[in-house]
Amino acid sequence: MTQAILTINAGSSSIKFALFARAGAEPPRDVLRGEIDGIGARPRLRARDAQGGALDAREFAEMADLPAAEQHQRCLDFLVGWLAGRADGWQIAAVGHRVVHGGERYAAPLLLAPADIEALDGLAPLALLHQPYNVAGIRALSQLLPGVPQVACFDTAFHMTQPALARRFPLPRRLAEAGILRYGFHGLSYEYIAGELPRHLGAAAEGRVVVAHLGNGASMCALSGRRSVATTMGFTALDGLMMGTRCGAIDPGVLLYLMEFHGMDAAALSRLLYKESGLLGVSGISQDMRVLLASPAAEAAEAVDLFCYRIARELGSLAAALGGLDALVFTGGIGEHAAPVRAAVCRQAEWLGARLDAAANARHATRISSADSRLAILVLPTDEERMIAGHAAALIG
Repeated sequence: MTQAILTINAGSSSIKFALFARAGAEPPRDVLRGEIDGIGARPRLRARDAQGGALDAREFAEMADLPAAEQHQRCLDFLVGWLAGRADGWQIAAVGHRVVHGGERYAAPLLLAPADIEALDGLAPLALLHQPYNVAGIRALSQLLPGVPQVACFDTAFHMTQPALARRFPLPRRLAEAGILRYGFHGLSYEYIAGELPRHLGAAAEGRVVVAHLGNGASMCALSGRRSVATTMGFTALDGLMMGTRCGAIDPGVLLYLMEFHGMDAAALSRLLYKESGLLGVSGISQDMRVLLASPAAEAAEAVDLFCYRIARELGSLAAALGGLDALVFTGGIGEHAAPVRAAVCRQAEWLGARLDAAANARHATRISSADSRLAILVLPTDEERMIAGHAAALIG
């Protein structure tokens, strides 16, 4: 029976999963991938095989009236049974979980013990929209697959290489000692891209590189020697760039003003900053970049322009942290597929030596910089699931 690694990315409204074959020292090989989304409303499953062919697509109408937590558990129950029905000849040797926050304690992938699961649960206040669901997924799979090793891979771990100064806020020391630091996120994506850079840049991969992970959640990371030295997200995944529904960096005085003069409490502010802002809030139309790029509305254009402007500003900041820039990499759903966004960012980065090959950009080529560009400009797909599977395979030996 062939061993396989199952990867799980359990969020508040979706569960992304993938199954990878494990054969000795070879890198894990795709078997299937999928997602159950719509949790909290009407969950639905979409799954495809290693070649991208459809394996299954269904809705769970019978769950529509259940509480979100119960839907979440039932979807995980269903998933394990569904995999068993399609994994004839496969034995799940480990489950790798994406965990958003590892705090100061967890700086590398970890084979989980019960005490670790409790510790991760204790980090929930640092990532309320993600961590509780990550931990719920771990607990559920531990019960559904008893005896199968559970491995946690942390989105914060990649950024632990940052200098201490880059991680500090200018707040009283007692707060830093209490864990209020810049942690950074999307680390699994950046780790994957860092591993791909030598294939595309050769020796220049070890130079000064900024990676833009652009999607519904968006951030950027400055790499030197393929290690994180600065990133746009900080204490939470709310900081930095404008996102699908998140505002990104904002003057904290705005929050004080909203509390004092608009009567907003923590729950109202959380809803505003996480769910009602970003592309959705500015456009009033959608959080989906594809919808906004296709819209003739001036509000849609303004939202896209602001998104690109904020990226260009952060690019300048990260280039300063690196002392210059040798390469710019776009990844994530928007980074990989939205040519107009890449073009707008590169126009605003011409002062850094960026020159775009418009035809290469339009066809989503891997290298989209022109021959006279001082920067190498790349479009690289990321693969967090493969990163998790590789870590899980390595940890179980």
